[in-house]
Amino acid sequence: MQDCGVGGRRRATGIAQQVDGGVAELCPDDGRPGRWTLLLDGYPQSALDLGDPRQLDFEYMRRIASVIDAMAPAGAPLSVLHLGGGALTLPRYIAATRPGSSQRVVELDQALIDFVRRELPLPRGADIRVRAVDARAAVEGYGAARFDLVIVDVFGGARVPAHLTSLEFAGATARLLRPGGVHVANLADGAGLAFARGQVATLRRVYGEVVLLAEPSVLRGRRFGNVILVAAAEPGRIPQAPLARAGAGDAFPARLVAGADLTDLVAGARAVTDTTAVSSPPPPANLF
Repeated sequence: MQDCGVGGRRRATGIAQQVDGGVAELCPDDGRPGRWTLLLDGYPQSALDLGDPRQLDFEYMRRIASVIDAMAPAGAPLSVLHLGGGALTLPRYIAATRPGSSQRVVELDQALIDFVRRELPLPRGADIRVRAVDARAAVEGYGAARFDLVIVDVFGGARVPAHLTSLEFAGATARLLRPGGVHVANLADGAGLAFARGQVATLRRVYGEVVLLAEPSVLRGRRFGNVILVAAAEPGRIPQAPLARAGAGDAFPARLVAGADLTDLVAGARAVTDTTAVSSPPPPANLF
């Protein structure tokens, strides 16, 4: 047990363990019993409410949850592939909101998986299976048309790894989706949005519809932050109106960018291939 802090706001007795990717810390919320934040080498990775997994502290997770909520009738089970595990917050959210869902989680760090599952056990009866393997290797090994939703939320050292940003990778994930399936990716970018713009250009080469969700300050390049990309093979499949409403009504409002506006935003950006791919930019040293 040790003291730990999150963003300078919390100070509590937490749990720390060396894992494959660094030092993992689970920090409890002093004011809200049952809530935990997972940090890896000091970077916040996930936040979780064990008492009510539907409560999501991180705004980027709420954006992804709005996709989960809107893509199928309420309560309908989904088959979901999560690339990136963290504290398994979104698998728990889906298990709570869509009982009977079949979920597969890919997380490279076996020691992190063991730490999280030991300290924050998964809900009983939920069909959530976790594998320790590289995300790209897992994607290339799954059979076609297996999932309704693929969520890509993989960070190494606070950066999206280069081999998960290419046209080849996007094509491999698209192959896994059933008709009507949706791809969601969490990115992080700063001034100029060069990385995010390249990712939009890449997904547009593979999918018929792509939209972007981000806070206005991030879109204007005023600060470093999360960018959510949503893609589907069939134009009109993405529930843009509900996503726009959810983003606008959030405590940290987000703007949905699609169609001609998105074309203008990414003008001049080129699709990324395996030979040109780079990791996402590192966050500013003082971000957290």
